[in-house]
Amino acid sequence: MKFTQNEKTNQRIERMTSQHAVVGIDIAKDVHAAQVTDYRGRVLSNRHLSFTNTREGFEKLGLWLQDIRGKYGKSDVIVGMEPTGHYWYNLANWLLEQGIEVVLVNPVTTHRNKENRDNSPSKNDPKDALVIADVVSRGYYTNYAPQSPVFDQIKTITSNREYWVKMSTSLGNRIVRWIDLYFPEFRSVFPVWDTARSLATLRAFPLPEDLKQLNAELVMEGWREQGMRRAGGASGKATATQLLSAANRSIGKPCMDVAAGQDLARLLAAYEQTQAALQEMEQEMEMLLNSLPLAKQLSSAGLGRVTIAVLLGCAGDLSQYAHGKQLLRRAGLNLTERTSGKHKGQIKLSKRGDSTLRKYLFLAVLNLVRHHPDFKYWHKQNQLKGMTKLKSVFKLIGKLARLVIGMVQRGETYQSKLDVTAA
Repeated sequence: MKFTQNEKTNQRIERMTSQHAVVGIDIAKDVHAAQVTDYRGRVLSNRHLSFTNTREGFEKLGLWLQDIRGKYGKSDVIVGMEPTGHYWYNLANWLLEQGIEVVLVNPVTTHRNKENRDNSPSKNDPKDALVIADVVSRGYYTNYAPQSPVFDQIKTITSNREYWVKMSTSLGNRIVRWIDLYFPEFRSVFPVWDTARSLATLRAFPLPEDLKQLNAELVMEGWREQGMRRAGGASGKATATQLLSAANRSIGKPCMDVAAGQDLARLLAAYEQTQAALQEMEQEMEMLLNSLPLAKQLSSAGLGRVTIAVLLGCAGDLSQYAHGKQLLRRAGLNLTERTSGKHKGQIKLSKRGDSTLRKYLFLAVLNLVRHHPDFKYWHKQNQLKGMTKLKSVFKLIGKLARLVIGMVQRGETYQSKLDVTAA
């Protein structure tokens, strides 16, 4: 069911009838808690139901709901829950398979409404379940509708990729720390530590002591043994000579055992494993995006493949969006202002949305204002109007969201807007 932007809450409230049983479920890792009210918030369950996060627990919930519906003559059931971690996902999908409507409640909404019934800040699972049911009956929820399998797969890959990117960055930092401790002059020879020649050196000659008895020819031979195809040549010999000079004057931490070398070997092996995993995920991502016409439309606007994958994975099917503002709200990039009486607060981003989507929209616009002619022009015009660079970037994020949703709605690819004089 689609709602207009201005009347969505009213429509959600009006759809609740006297035939509805409103179920609130407090999600946990192992044992969930459920409470039931009617559409006006009157509690129907004598006591809460505790059930495990297993098929047997789900079936126990189903029987309990049948009893409630029969006892109070309710023909419709709507179940609300907080999307807590990943623990809600299996229950929500099981309920949908049973033909029961599922909606999601923002945890912030639950937290701010927990004192409504008893004027107490106390917290427990049965109370939270009742608060969730109250919130649903007042229309403060979002519908849960699983995406098609291809969007789910893209979301899984992008989520996994984020984990491995963080792991890669962490391992890279540990390797740089190792270099700074044991061979700080290495960075003067290889300013970028993860090039092919640099990695071959770290594997073959990790410590200055490993190089002090060698000459340039032996260093190049060591590179070849590490799989370098072009280890020699004039540039290779010059680099080897420079490396030997750096090793002879090194002030690195003295190391008389093999522990430091073993530590670096483990770090390098783990780093290379993360790089292989990232490469494999990007290939899978490429295959999935090639199967979606949406991806071609988005790439025409200058968006990269990773950005497109995150956009489709986190936001889902963009054809379901009516306006770019909905995409901004999904990312937590909508504006908020706290004003009361004579007090006028600052306008800030809500940041109530998907942080990964927010991050990649920001990075996408940073890239576009550097390389895309239209965004370069708009960015310059915004600054001529007195905007700071950062404010201009955030304004262009809004413009990008509107362009993307507009293209998808009309089934068009991006056409240059350089004739437009106002950003």
